[in-house]
Amino acid sequence: MPAAGEDGASAPDLDIRRARDGLSTAEVRERTVAGHINSVPTATSRSVGAIVQANVFTLFNGVVGGCFILLLVLGQWRDALFGLSAISNSLIGIIQEYRAKRSLDQLAILETARNTVIRNGAREVISSEELVPDDIVVLTAGDQVTADLVLLGESPLEVDESLLTGESEPVAKKGGAVLLSGSLIMAGSGRATVTRVGADTFAYRLAAEARRFSLVKSEIRRSLEKVFTVITWLLLPIALLLTNAQMQDQGGWAGALGSERWIPATVGAVAGIMAMIPLGLLLMTSVAFAVGGLRLAGQKVLIQELAAVEVLARVDVLCLDKTGTLSSGALVFDAVHDAGTTRVAGWRQALESFGSNADASSTAAAIGAAFPVQVPLPEQDSVPFSSARKWSSVTFAPESAASGTWILGAPDAVLGAPGSAPAHGKAAALASTGLRTLALAHLPAPLPPDASEAALPPGLVPVLLLTFRESIRRDAASTLDYFRRQGVTVKIISGDDPRTVGALARRVGFGTGVAFDARALPDDPILLEETVESQSLFGSVTPSQKRDLIQALKRRGHTVAMTGDGVNDVLALKEADLGIAMDSASQATKAVARLVLLDGRFERLPAVVDEGRRAISNIERVSLVFLSKTVYATVISVVTGILLLAFPFLPRQLSALDGLTIGLPAFFLALQPGGQRYAPGFLRRSLAFAVPAGICAALCVLAVSAYAQSGGGHSVESAQSAATLTLGLVAAWILVMASRPLNWTKASILAGMYGGLVLVFTVPLTQEFFRVEVPADGLLILSVAVAAAGCMAIEVIGRCTRRPPAGADTTGLGPLTLEPASREADGGTAGQRHGPAST
Repeated sequence: MPAAGEDGASAPDLDIRRARDGLSTAEVRERTVAGHINSVPTATSRSVGAIVQANVFTLFNGVVGGCFILLLVLGQWRDALFGLSAISNSLIGIIQEYRAKRSLDQLAILETARNTVIRNGAREVISSEELVPDDIVVLTAGDQVTADLVLLGESPLEVDESLLTGESEPVAKKGGAVLLSGSLIMAGSGRATVTRVGADTFAYRLAAEARRFSLVKSEIRRSLEKVFTVITWLLLPIALLLTNAQMQDQGGWAGALGSERWIPATVGAVAGIMAMIPLGLLLMTSVAFAVGGLRLAGQKVLIQELAAVEVLARVDVLCLDKTGTLSSGALVFDAVHDAGTTRVAGWRQALESFGSNADASSTAAAIGAAFPVQVPLPEQDSVPFSSARKWSSVTFAPESAASGTWILGAPDAVLGAPGSAPAHGKAAALASTGLRTLALAHLPAPLPPDASEAALPPGLVPVLLLTFRESIRRDAASTLDYFRRQGVTVKIISGDDPRTVGALARRVGFGTGVAFDARALPDDPILLEETVESQSLFGSVTPSQKRDLIQALKRRGHTVAMTGDGVNDVLALKEADLGIAMDSASQATKAVARLVLLDGRFERLPAVVDEGRRAISNIERVSLVFLSKTVYATVISVVTGILLLAFPFLPRQLSALDGLTIGLPAFFLALQPGGQRYAPGFLRRSLAFAVPAGICAALCVLAVSAYAQSGGGHSVESAQSAATLTLGLVAAWILVMASRPLNWTKASILAGMYGGLVLVFTVPLTQEFFRVEVPADGLLILSVAVAAAGCMAIEVIGRCTRRPPAGADTTGLGPLTLEPASREADGGTAGQRHGPAST
């Protein structure tokens, strides 16, 4: 930047002018044209290229592509149908994920960080990307620092740099201190000048990484990766074993290679290899996650990480703050009450000072509306409010009309002196009525230098009690009741007075209406766990205690979600398995949350949880079908390879069965509504059914195929048709088991599947194309009988391994009833935060 500005102003004069008036429009344009803008990647999803790469360039797609090209070269295009299926799988995955990406990115643009700056001598609110060097930024508690700054003036700030350093304790910053992008303003207010923007900032790489789309950090995807790893290791040896068997069945390697008999041998080997690959399973998982994110976006819920859909399904404890959940969050000044002593002169000027910065908190805004500034008094010193100490202060000069130090905060923090007992008792009585209550105290002298870190000094004189009203949300009671019915434990964790919290809880019928005072929380981790398990209402909770409560719940094996909207929720939101920010949340809170309720409607939460359960429940049921197929295909390939038998299917026949009993039905099942709370152990549960069911299906096919190939004078086509019919019936019953409990939509899908099987075997065109025929009477009876026995065995397996929840309809066409039994609990949800002087 040049040393002198317009009109030849000297550098000192220019700096003074900029500190007061900020940049001019011309100066902003000059820096913008030069490319000095705060362009930092904040994508909530993968790029289009990454989406294409993830859905196309995979190992299994490579195997499928190679086999597809091989069969085309050999002129066996009818047996290469699986290639079209693979292409459609990839296209569906790309399209669905791109739709979700586009929707999420549009919402992310609406929710991009905003900054208040001084330009042309006036305040403006701009997108963080519009910041340029030398901009003057106005900072308040709850703001996220989005560029590297230098703090101006003497107003102290408390800054959370944990996203940069990992240090959880806030750091005090004074004039001249550097504020790095990625920091969070926890307390205080002030101005700062921008020094570095965009790629020059300290946290450029951090920002890109922190907001990056991540789909793989979930139990389900980790479990599927384990399955795919095992299949990958088995694929080559089984392929070699199967290829050898097919060559031997065609007269040995020499005879097969010396004639064209190696072609059907190759086709048989390809059929076995392709059957082992659960090609659509990963697709269905991606589609379920993407559609879940898309549906949430339609409900004004921004999901910052698609893998959070799975966490939604696993939540069993929901922690809420009183503000924004039980109450609307709108704070209105109620009244001033005497604290039992003579009012000290200057109290009104003190309240005017506390309310002069309406940006600091909703409490300050309410005070400012009730006590607008008449004649501003110069401040000698001040301590900003923080949820940890629960008070703030302002000091005026001895000669002013409000001389001394004025402290405003929670009664328990301010009225701790022995002489304050009457005032404290009056504050408790007011709080017990549900009013938010603050105490104003006076100290004739300035605060000691360490007062902001230590306890308040003795000698404070209680002056006034201030009360504020909050309106109860109309939907609070019904929403809390929903979570109780769904077996989700709700816990209210608030920084407000326990009596205020309890009074509001009683008004919505939550629990006993008696809140536990967090100041009595035990330090012992085991005792803390027992306390948080037994209690549902907590008051006077500090930000660090909120984090400790979340950690205690997680140590007990719970999956914890927490809602929050204030800066004092940041620690707990980062610790929770799923952080949910309200629309009114500070930038700092939204930065660490996985979900943002864009319209701030608390009643959205049941739909949000239902969406997560729907997605994961459907992924699990679809996995049963795909994994069963992989098991029976592997067993058939290994047995035919070892016994040197002909593979019982053509690739086109398996393609037909895949489309009818797996592909199309699985796609529709993945989008079905409903689902109960997800429990860990996805892979164990899936394999407990898929392995025995797959082995049963393989044994049925091998039995029918062995009979057809060994005697009775049946042709190869007839033997393959019998094996195809047997597998079709057994695989269809696996799908029936995975679809339970049934509803009319699922029943229609299953009816279409059975109708498709009939058409394949009866319509001349499909008979010719797939090379199938209705088996002769004896072979037909045997195929149906063996398939029926297999279906009965799979029914037993399903009943033994997949016990339905109490009350679930597993027998007919009744409505989907996956709702777990109601839990006799006095509350339940996941955490939020709040200090009595901050909203």
